[in-house]
Amino acid sequence: MTDASGFDDGSVLIVAFEGWNDAGEAASGAARAVRDQLELVPLVEVEPEDYFDFQFNRPTVSFDDSGERILEWPTVTLYGPPGGGPGLHVLLGTEPSRGWKTFASEVIDALTTADISGIVFLGAMLADVPHTRPISIFVSSESSELRADFELERSTYEGPVGIISVLSMAAQAAGIPSMSIWASVPHYVHNAPSPKAQLALISRLEDFVPIVVARGNLVEESAAWESGIDALAGDDDDMAAYISQLEQARDTVDSPEASGDAIAEEFERYLRKRDGKAGGEDRPGGP
Repeated sequence: MTDASGFDDGSVLIVAFEGWNDAGEAASGAARAVRDQLELVPLVEVEPEDYFDFQFNRPTVSFDDSGERILEWPTVTLYGPPGGGPGLHVLLGTEPSRGWKTFASEVIDALTTADISGIVFLGAMLADVPHTRPISIFVSSESSELRADFELERSTYEGPVGIISVLSMAAQAAGIPSMSIWASVPHYVHNAPSPKAQLALISRLEDFVPIVVARGNLVEESAAWESGIDALAGDDDDMAAYISQLEQARDTVDSPEASGDAIAEEFERYLRKRDGKAGGEDRPGGP
């Protein structure tokens, strides 16, 4: 069962994949922030040979602490609390290239073993949205219980999907309720990470999961990201005109404050949540 403060029955899993579902690296960045803050440890790692095309997702070579060259393979890892037990878990990695049905089955088996009772999927997509406005967030669920508890919508999307949708439907079939939180990232800056979208995902995630994620430099990086795009648009009349059109379209839907004020308001919201949930501590524990 759940209440208005979020999932509260057992362990909750936060899921994000690098790749098609991760515009601006916003979703993976948000999940990684949760993993690092809670100091979660690897529990299960999928065998990359079974699910990845290495000509598409190539391994990388680097040096370890002793100076030895090592290969790092694309993979997906389930992280959990040190010592095991209930609490927030994170599933993070690269979107598989093949074997999605088998991959989904393997993940669901791992989640059952870890006694996961609910899942929050994080995603980010490229969209016709202006960078100068607050990031649009859409939350949906296939679970009628979660929709009722959190006043969520059911997605009406039809078309191509990523691994998030495949896992969501597999979880639903296995009796594990889930929700998806998606951020819209301006498509005209698709090659750059979007700290503003990551910040928006983290803020919305906190509405459902009992954690307050330390913002670190995200607020400053969000402002710098926006200023950098402003500078590019200042040198490109066509880009500036297009952004103006997107702003007008967005403003017909709602009347947001100027983005600088919105970022400041977001940081104030974080401080209020931190004081309320963590007693003033920057690093809260899991549920």
